Amino acid sequence: MQPQLLPISNPNPSSSSSSSSEIIPITSSASAGTMLFGSEDDMAAATRILISPTFEDEMKIETRPLISRTLSYTDTLSSTSGGSGSHQQQQRRRRTASETSLFSLSGGGRRHSFRQNMGGAASDTYLLTRLGCKLLRYLGVGYRWVTRFLSLGCYAFLLIPGFIQVGYYYFCSSQVQRGIVYGDQPRNRLDLYLPKNGDGPKPVVAFITGGAWIIGYKAWGSLLGQQLSERDIIVACIDYRNFPQGTMGDMIQDASRGISFICNNIAEYGGDPDRIYLMGQSAGAHIAACALVEQAIKEAGEGESTSWSVSQINAYFGLSGGYNLLNLVEHFHSRGLYRRIFESIMEGEEGLRRYSPEIKVQDPDIRNVVALLPPIILFHGTGDYSIPSDSSKSFAETLRKVGVKAESVLYEGKTHTDLFLQDPMRGGRDDMFEDLVAIIHDGDSEALAKDANAPPKKRLVPECMLKLAHSVSPF
Repeated sequence: MQPQLLPISNPNPSSSSSSSSEIIPITSSASAGTMLFGSEDDMAAATRILISPTFEDEMKIETRPLISRTLSYTDTLSSTSGGSGSHQQQQRRRRTASETSLFSLSGGGRRHSFRQNMGGAASDTYLLTRLGCKLLRYLGVGYRWVTRFLSLGCYAFLLIPGFIQVGYYYFCSSQVQRGIVYGDQPRNRLDLYLPKNGDGPKPVVAFITGGAWIIGYKAWGSLLGQQLSERDIIVACIDYRNFPQGTMGDMIQDASRGISFICNNIAEYGGDPDRIYLMGQSAGAHIAACALVEQAIKEAGEGESTSWSVSQINAYFGLSGGYNLLNLVEHFHSRGLYRRIFESIMEGEEGLRRYSPEIKVQDPDIRNVVALLPPIILFHGTGDYSIPSDSSKSFAETLRKVGVKAESVLYEGKTHTDLFLQDPMRGGRDDMFEDLVAIIHDGDSEALAKDANAPPKKRLVPECMLKLAHSVSPF
């Protein structure tokens, strides 16, 4: 088999629809490539490491939507390209797809669905891991990376009891609908976590996971999705292209498309379109904030067509996020996310300013834009050394100065992963979780009464292992 060049990003979006099989370079110019790798010789070497003789085989593993509506949409696209002569065949195919999907949802095809989704998740994870390892091999793995890799291994080992239980829920629960297609780009999928109680429309959280803009994946939000769905809240975890498959502009585009899908279709899944909240964690908080600000700018502009509105978002929750990249780039560099790579993710040095929401909202030319933003609540632990809590404090203060309703909620001594992993796995009362649920259910007396009588969360990991994980965490 001839090696195939891994598709990274499309520098010319207007031409992307004309040829889906077009080989797309990682950047749009030689200068951008030199910026990424330091020299043209380095760029050539980087190109060689991105050659994958098995990439075509990997992409044959398809993550199929689990709902009949999405399958019908796919078949409709096929029928338009096949001509009227195949109309009856397409109708039969559509019926078959719908019956198969309903069979899977009803439980009869659960075993086949489990194998299919395991294969899809394994394929995505393998692809990301292989690219990450090749990128690190090219950059050189020094003492800092070795020690952090060992720390990560110890950290993951200590949390294995919790990961096993969450993974079982993710792949086996009938309340989770995985791999729903929301766009036409790679990894344009989302997972839905549905409450068992189907009485009446439910509030919805559109969640964008973190992963240092490199290893994000929709399944990382499964613990949050499970626990919020137990409080009658629907959670939609949006997947998106990571670097080097895409750069910051691609990530924002994917996030915006996922939000649009939720705003326009969530009622079909029992969600309340008037109670949609946007949330992101770590890098996902940054991506979500950028998507929100860019959408507000589009709405304020004349003649801009939009598929969703900022007014549809009741509030934005940022968890352990960074919002001023100019203040963070050297901090990231000192922790191993080197400036050269980070600037490549952000599409050059000028992208550090362009993709900093805190800087963007202070632009006097868009004063009318900030008035469109919803209330913004930023959660952060004071013991976070991956992204210091001052990032959330500064962003909240800036937002208030320009007239946006915003606040930062700080949790003493909590690290980057305490709020998102260790505390939810500890069981019992989780302060950040309870604060989040209280805001979502504000004004709903019935839901608040249920929250007050809700049983404590189950412990997933012994306390001694959680304390050790806290001490060895590389995050």
